[in-house]
Amino acid sequence: MEGDIPISDLPTKKSAPRTAKGVFAAWEQRTALVKQETAAENAYNDAKTARLKALRLEKEAQDAEAARLAALNAPPVAVKKRVKRGV
Repeated sequence: MEGDIPISDLPTKKSAPRTAKGVFAAWEQRTALVKQETAAENAYNDAKTARLKALRLEKEAQDAEAARLAALNAPPVAVKKRVKRGV
């Protein structure tokens, strides 16, 4: 067994010499993954923004209706009489 190579010394896939084509392909895969994750995050944020905007507009409409009803039901404002002052 003197001529045998220990298992730990065998070349592995990771230690194989890299080629320019292989490095470029790995870079393209990582770039595509990052773009995909970014697009998913942007879509999530856009959906959240649209939902919050709809809720805000609904609340503003309810507040405007409540203010309109309060103005209709409020007692009329008393008109102040002008006081004449002598000079």
